[in-house]
Amino acid sequence: MKTSFEEQIHAAVREGYGAIAQTNQSCCSGASCCGSSPEVAHDLAVKLGYDPQILESLPEGTNLGLSCGNPQAIAALNSGETVLDLGSGAGFDVFLSAQAVGPTGKAIGVDMTSQMLSKARKNAISFTERTGLSNVDFRLGEIEHLPVADASVDVVISNCVLNLSPDKPQVWREIARVLKPGGRVAISDLALLRPLPEGATELVNALVGCVAGASLVETIERDARAAGLAEVKIGIKHNYVAVMEDVGDSLYQQILSLLPPGQKMSDYIVSTDLSARRAIEPCENDWHHEQQPSGNGPGGGDEARLTSENPQWHQSSSCCGASETGCC
Repeated sequence: MKTSFEEQIHAAVREGYGAIAQTNQSCCSGASCCGSSPEVAHDLAVKLGYDPQILESLPEGTNLGLSCGNPQAIAALNSGETVLDLGSGAGFDVFLSAQAVGPTGKAIGVDMTSQMLSKARKNAISFTERTGLSNVDFRLGEIEHLPVADASVDVVISNCVLNLSPDKPQVWREIARVLKPGGRVAISDLALLRPLPEGATELVNALVGCVAGASLVETIERDARAAGLAEVKIGIKHNYVAVMEDVGDSLYQQILSLLPPGQKMSDYIVSTDLSARRAIEPCENDWHHEQQPSGNGPGGGDEARLTSENPQWHQSSSCCGASETGCC
């Protein structure tokens, strides 16, 4: 029985990241986002802008060196918000988000690798002991089919994960679906300035190492806008590739050998910080605006309503996501 391309990609990613979760070692023997030693992982996180003091608050084994940016720096998280991390791994950015939103907020992590999920849930016990916070939730699922209710999240973050998906437009549609109207996106990922040589895209460890599956910058912006997101901004940073070259990462050295003479990795691959919002669209004839406040009931966005099989007022145009168009 033949497997689809999407299934093959998912299988390769599960295998690679499952091995990282079990061994805490890199799948490609370097500091790229397929993992690294604790020492190199810490050094990389600091170079990417994470606060060394905050890193010390994390449980041991949380930072696996899988980052290619710092979504925390662009998320501007507020107390009480609900944050969703796509491809949450061992919980690195989830635990940082949980501290930022505080006890009245919530940080949710979704990962499709059962070994990573198990590791994250064990780390959550240590996290609660260290901080007194119990506001994290780790769920098994694919980022193309998020186990999260419609319009239930204030902020979606991700760190070097979207490039692993074989169906990136679907991921962006899912991001738009789970965000509340006006909700924010803060994603760090690798992107391409130009297509990689054919030999590089065929490397299995280049896929798991977040390189072979990277999209062109203009494609990322197009997919985000097509999903209904607005205010899409992509900041390009060359420093991540420079760090990989400095530490002699084996994957990057291998890809470099496949490039035409005289060309550098940074001519092709960059780290990006993407920010966006789910649009808030005015609705015509929206009588609920005047008669119902936000919160529980017809004017609110409670999860029970969204998951109800036959909500009495699902077809209304009430505020904060009650309508099928999501306008407000």
